[in-house]
Amino acid sequence: MVDIGKDIERPLGQAPRPQRVASRGISTGAVAATLAVLAVIGVSGAIALREKPFRKPQEVAVSTPKVTPAPAATPAPAPAAETATAAPKVETPKAGGPQIIHVQTEEGDGPPKAAIVIRDPSAIGQNLKIAHIPDKALIEASDTGPLPVRAADGRRPFDVYARPWSGSRGARVAIVIGGLAVSQTGTQAAIAKLPAEVTLAFAPQGNSIGRWMQAARQSGHEIVMQVPLEPFDYPNVNPGRNTLTVAASPDENLKNLHWALSRTTNYTGVMNYMGARFSADPGAMASFMAELGKRGLAYVDDGSSARSLAPDLALKDGVPFVAGDTSIDAVQDRGAILKKLDELEATARAKGTAVGIGSAFDLTVDTVSAWVAEARKRGIEIVPISAVAIDPQKG
Repeated sequence: MVDIGKDIERPLGQAPRPQRVASRGISTGAVAATLAVLAVIGVSGAIALREKPFRKPQEVAVSTPKVTPAPAATPAPAPAAETATAAPKVETPKAGGPQIIHVQTEEGDGPPKAAIVIRDPSAIGQNLKIAHIPDKALIEASDTGPLPVRAADGRRPFDVYARPWSGSRGARVAIVIGGLAVSQTGTQAAIAKLPAEVTLAFAPQGNSIGRWMQAARQSGHEIVMQVPLEPFDYPNVNPGRNTLTVAASPDENLKNLHWALSRTTNYTGVMNYMGARFSADPGAMASFMAELGKRGLAYVDDGSSARSLAPDLALKDGVPFVAGDTSIDAVQDRGAILKKLDELEATARAKGTAVGIGSAFDLTVDTVSAWVAEARKRGIEIVPISAVAIDPQKG
């Protein structure tokens, strides 16, 4: 129902206002709705302000120039062994003490690498890792080069440069292959192909003996030096320059012997090259053997002369002595060489040891390498020449 009186009092053109209902306060639902709206607004704002909403920012690769520090700024790292022990660098140890040997090795095309090997003088034999490094205590300087000599503590080149072996008492065969350093390709092949247990003998007339010695020792071979001695019918049959002869004076022979001995280092002894006449002469052979005993070297007799006085003189002068049982390659035929090697095996089974002497011909090297692999399977141990030597010093 419309109140006419009040309608008359209303200004012209205005519609009547609806009647308001009295408010009873703000409801809980309204408050919740309001909070929800505000939350949505807040989250939306946060999202809008993020560079990558609700995602881990993608890593961007940045190119940074590589900075190499100046050499003076970074000290060179010390070798591991030296860092661990903090031991000082020692070149010459006190008698009976450990010896720290600093080694520069060249591997591949990179720069030389430093290494440290600690050696106990009480140990017999040389660590194969440093087998090519001469022991300074065993070297005497001479006009022709380094000469082997006993150390002040009594150690001999025969002891120090000997290749280690098992020490067992089974059947053992020692093989010496001579004539190394005469042919460069032949020497390289012999060192590479022959098992490490085979002893190598170097001819003093060869070339680059020092380099080949290092290669042989690093490959594990024990080595000996060949010495040219006078044969019958000399000089028609000539072992080469600086041959030791019966007619020469003791001083001249000593000079020629020193020349041969100084051609390289790290060998355990010497082996005759020819020498049937020289080894049968008491005067010439006595001076020769006395010098070997003085220097702590072994003597390997190739067994080619039954008249050799070497066994008795070696015992007298304290020289470790080895006698060859047979020449394995007098006939250059594979079948003949194999037959000689089989004879060595039979001798070793009967006597315990056998020694074969050969030359660095390609056929000999290949045949010996194949035979050794098969002999091992049959229980034969191939040993260095020092392992079968009769050593008067050890009784």
